[in-house]
Parts: sequence; structure tokens; C-alpha cells
Amino acid sequence: MSVTEPALVIVPTYNEVDTIEEVAQRLFAACGSAVSLLVIDDGSPDGTAEVVRNMSEAGRSIHLIERAGKQGLGTAYVAGFRWAIERGFTAVVEMDADLSHDPADVPRLLAAIESADLAIGSRYVPGGRTENWSRTRRWLSLAGNIYARTWLGFRVMDSTSGFRAYRVSALGAEDLDSVGSSGYAFQIEMARRVHLDGGTIAEVPITFVERVQGRSKMSRRIVLEAIVKVTRWGVHDRFTRSR
Repeated sequence: MSVTEPALVIVPTYNEVDTIEEVAQRLFAACGSAVSLLVIDDGSPDGTAEVVRNMSEAGRSIHLIERAGKQGLGTAYVAGFRWAIERGFTAVVEMDADLSHDPADVPRLLAAIESADLAIGSRYVPGGRTENWSRTRRWLSLAGNIYARTWLGFRVMDSTSGFRAYRVSALGAEDLDSVGSSGYAFQIEMARRVHLDGGTIAEVPITFVERVQGRSKMSRRIVLEAIVKVTRWGVHDRFTRSR
């Protein structure tokens, strides 16, 4: 069996009623029966979960985990990882629900993990780009990735990207109970874990399109968490290597 069959696409949601149905339609148009979709909804008051339930009843391989209130991106993905491991999936994909990530790129990410443990949809390798971002937003993202590379000692150009695919075998080797980050920090933490375990990380160029529906969930707290945790991890890793 190929590592990409079956694959689980995990999509956390909070107030994504305007886009989640299109995400699912475009995902299955691109991948057909090679993927299942798991939506993890944090109590969206706009009816996102109801839309997902209706889609799942229409015969697609769509599943829903409903959680009480906003519990964070990191915990949503960890819940999805466990769900995938328990059900025998061989690959998982992380993807946003706001169409900033193009579902048509999922097959390229899955193809990349035929020879890698983690494939990141990268905005900062040749062929990758962003659309509709301000200079400030782009500078902040670039600076965050340079900071992560400097402190953590890997060559990943876009460790903050939330569009990625993992081999489940790589996730199964991790202590998921010890993952405590959310937002950008979660994505950096998982790339660091794969790197420290000796795993292979590939980067696949993507175009990231700023969402046109709803509001971005990035906040000053998320950025600060990433800075603090990357610094702490970097100090820890350097001290460990020096010993």
C-alpha cells in the first residue's frame, strides 16, 4: 500500500460556515476517494458543524469532532493525529478551512511524503508565494521563519506554514501528550520534533492566498508565544548538544 492511501485531511474550524463546504468539494475533486476529511470544530456559533454533518450524510468520507468552545489549533491537530493513528491512516494532512490553502495542492504534498516524513507547503522556496498580504504581514512571517532557523538549526524555509503532510509513522513516534503549543508555535514545534528525531523534511512550493471571508485568527499572543518558545527550545537544544 502506498503511504498516501489512505490519507486523512484534518481541518480545524471556528466560524467557517462560508467556506467549509467549498473546501470539501475542492478537496474531493482533487483527491477523490484517496482521502478522508476530518473537521474538528470548536463550538462555532455560526453553524459550521451543522454544515459538516449535512455533508457527511451525503455519502462522502467526512467526519466531525465537535469540541466545547475554542481550545486552540494545536490541541485540535493533536486530537486529529490521535484519531488518524487509532484508525490506521498512513498519512495526515493539515489544512486551513478558509481557502488560503488550495485543496488542489494536497496530492503534491502527499506525493512528497513518499520520500519524506514531513512535507511542508512552503511560501518561501522557489515557486512559492503569498497573495494579498501587506508588507508588514509578509515581513513578520519571514522574520519569524529566519528566527526559527537561527535558533533551531534546521534549514526549513517555512516552518510556520500550516499546510503540510506527515507520515503517520513519524507522528506515532512522538509523545503527543507533551505537545503544548498552538498557532505558529505548534507548527514550528512539530517541524523541530521531526528534525530532532532524524526525520526528513521536504518543502513543496505553494501559493498562500489571504482569506477573503471572516477574520484572521493570528494575534499578538500567538506571535509572542512563538518567540518565547523558539528561544526556549533553541537554548535547550544548544545546551543538550554541548553536553
